[in-house]
Amino acid sequence: MITVDDLLATAKDKTGLTDYGDEWFTEPLTVLVRALNDEARLSELGLTLTRRRLTALLADRLRLRQLHKDHPEVRDEQVTVAAEICGLPRTGSTLLHRLLAASRHVTSTLSWETSYPLPFPGEGPDAAERKKRAQDRAALFLRMSPEFGDIHTIEWDGPEEDVILLDRTFTSMSFDSFYWVPSYGTWLRAADQGPAYRELREWLQVLQWQDPAREGLPWVLKSPHHLTAVPTVLAEFPGCKIVMTHRSPAAAVPSYASMVTTMTGQYSDEADPVAIGRYWSDRFATTLRQFTETRREQQDRFVDVRFADVVADPVAAAERVTAELGLPADRAAFTAYVARDREQRHGKHTYTAADFGLTEEGLARDFAFYEEVTS
Repeated sequence: MITVDDLLATAKDKTGLTDYGDEWFTEPLTVLVRALNDEARLSELGLTLTRRRLTALLADRLRLRQLHKDHPEVRDEQVTVAAEICGLPRTGSTLLHRLLAASRHVTSTLSWETSYPLPFPGEGPDAAERKKRAQDRAALFLRMSPEFGDIHTIEWDGPEEDVILLDRTFTSMSFDSFYWVPSYGTWLRAADQGPAYRELREWLQVLQWQDPAREGLPWVLKSPHHLTAVPTVLAEFPGCKIVMTHRSPAAAVPSYASMVTTMTGQYSDEADPVAIGRYWSDRFATTLRQFTETRREQQDRFVDVRFADVVADPVAAAERVTAELGLPADRAAFTAYVARDREQRHGKHTYTAADFGLTEEGLARDFAFYEEVTS
């Protein structure tokens, strides 16, 4: 059993800090904890890991508030977000993100710093301890789910989704991806995510403040989570464009269901692939309907990229996107990344829609509205 009060108290004991600032986050945390207790069917190991994870996220909230007190200049950092790459998971968004992030003309969140965004006491500017922990964490993750590397390349020091920073707001798609918590997912789709995105800006300020090399560089970020909050993203980051990657949901949905089943299996011995498949099919259909309505109102802030184009000629796709963002291209960096990516890929991700209680015909029917818009 997990309780919010115990988590809050444990994080205070761990850090020696007491000021959480605005405690708006206790609402999403309470919804999440209730779902974890009632729905997630956590294993003994899963329960231990989850308590540890939630405590660490709360500890970071306390440390962020202390950092603001010790270094008020952090809040003066000017954050410019050029793009949030969205799209359903498994639509080429990761490849496109890592391609664009390879450019010397932009910056992006790195895996190790999304896990450990704040300096440890006494740590030097090289962040050696945080990087070591991130390496160890990635290795542990792959030991727990060795097949995951065939689905998604893990780079502890490479570009990673900024949604991991949002985890600290407890308003994040990460949670219903790693756990079976459908009631939390339902709550999330209806929630006001404004406070969470204001805090995302704060976390970007922290990362920018720590690394002077980022000064003046626009951020290129990525996560399917942002599809749940497109109006909020556009309002919080006025210069930002949404880069939408497109792939047939008949391929994307079963692929993500496979990934989620693998991740959920780390925390529960009762992961149900059929329930997972149906949940994500329904969720993505709802999300895409809301997305298509939003983009009609601000067409000039969207850039569309097809999965087939990214796979066929990733360098050309990256150059087109940077042009539409008004940024300089970096063909040499794009080409070098493609070569490295091909060397890293190994294994094959195999699955069928039927593995997750889905059919290609049913997916085609449920997502016909989306296929019409993007065809």
